[in-house]
Amino acid sequence: MSSNLTDEELAALMPSELCQHQTPIPTQIVSSDEFYPDPQNERQREVEARLLAMADDLGGKQGLDRRKFFRTAAGMAASFVAMNQVYGELFDVTPAEAATPAMAQERANALKDQFIMDMHTHFLRDDTRIMGFVEMRKAVGKAGWNKELNDHEQTIEDLKFNNYKKEMFLDSDTKIALISSAPSDIEQDWFLTNEQMADARKKLNDEAGSRRVFCHAIFTPGQPGWLDKLDAALALRPESCKGYTIGDNTHKEVSRYPWRLDDEKVAYKGYEKMVKAGIKNVCVHKGLFPPGIEKQYPNLRGFADVADVGQAAKDWPQLNFIIYHSAYRHVGGDPKVALAEFERTGRIAWTSDLADIPAQYGVNNVYGDVGQLFATTLVAEPNVCAALMGTLIKGLGVDHVCWGTDALWTGAPQWQIEGLRRLEIPEMMQKKFGYAPLGPADGPVKTAIFGDNNARLYNIQPKRAMLDIKGDRFAMMKAQYEKAGPEPSHTRYGYVVPNGVIDHTVFA
Repeated sequence: MSSNLTDEELAALMPSELCQHQTPIPTQIVSSDEFYPDPQNERQREVEARLLAMADDLGGKQGLDRRKFFRTAAGMAASFVAMNQVYGELFDVTPAEAATPAMAQERANALKDQFIMDMHTHFLRDDTRIMGFVEMRKAVGKAGWNKELNDHEQTIEDLKFNNYKKEMFLDSDTKIALISSAPSDIEQDWFLTNEQMADARKKLNDEAGSRRVFCHAIFTPGQPGWLDKLDAALALRPESCKGYTIGDNTHKEVSRYPWRLDDEKVAYKGYEKMVKAGIKNVCVHKGLFPPGIEKQYPNLRGFADVADVGQAAKDWPQLNFIIYHSAYRHVGGDPKVALAEFERTGRIAWTSDLADIPAQYGVNNVYGDVGQLFATTLVAEPNVCAALMGTLIKGLGVDHVCWGTDALWTGAPQWQIEGLRRLEIPEMMQKKFGYAPLGPADGPVKTAIFGDNNARLYNIQPKRAMLDIKGDRFAMMKAQYEKAGPEPSHTRYGYVVPNGVIDHTVFA
């Protein structure tokens, strides 16, 4: 098994699938093995307690147990009511919506045809060696704590691949998604190979009968034979390319080929090939490199921030540089640190640097994908989430902020979709920092972020795409699924710090 977490760190965690309460939104940080998750903080515990109390009260009045209430639109609304009660009025929701299923469902129905392009999604290959999730579930099943996990052999399909179609296209309002991956110096430990991404794209689009799925080609500057491998990947006709400037993100301890976006002798040779092949979009993993990770791998620090983005964008105006996670740094630490930094300086590490690039370099081809930035801050400290969105929109422009959820790591992306639909930047923050309001769920700002910006980048006409999608097999499957009564799992796939629900010593 490979992991960015040490054996000691893994021993102190439990799989997020085993959280006692599968609430519509997470009430603590869930990580993949890219960073150590923060423990549930006091305010997240308060959100959870309020949400459980509402489920008992409001669900009870509707004849629903907690689990069934949480699967309704009213249960999703209740989640944001609880968030407002704890963090302040950041979300557009009323207690009446949580208490009135018909009202909540009417709102959900009015938005379900919204055009959403999620161009940052994942699952793992069938023969993956990244088996931490499975091994931990087996241990729990054998201990008898969750007997369902001992009833059948745990496989990676239970956690990832088989869920992709359901959680992306049935349990969320996502219309089009892009399958991504992560490379490794050890080929067997790629999340998906370039060929597997292309095969999955064909399989899903053939099944849907429309163009529902796009895919990346991963490129690895500096690795032996990387240019020949890029030629082979480009022959698969990917819609965009993706790279990790820290090299091997899965095995940081042995990463031998970190690289810079502005390296004329290395990376630029790859850009030449991409331009010749008609590729316009270069997606780049940045950020998610907290101080704890920096202490472990100080040699990679200079490759994780955005210091190399501006010059590359200036030298290659024919390419768009889409920075995944918008380079947000503060995962794996107390979210209060990011909030304190923002309140003190008006900036948030690395994301503010990204937002400065268009003005500094005079470029308009740098974009911010929200990725884990949104998923992490929405539940950990939504005031930081609001500040980050304000920062990106002000610096990059509302037409340069792109939707991507990093699902399935954080489960079906509907909770993130609802989060952006309802989020507003507090008025005091707007006035102090000159941020524009985010506006209504289907207003121009959120419409641009959810779909229009990605549609423009990938040469898609939203109205035309929606016509194709409305009549395809996935649309018919979703209609039948909703008619039968949808059953979203609310499962997040990854690791959490346990809250005493399970004795984690079993994982040692």
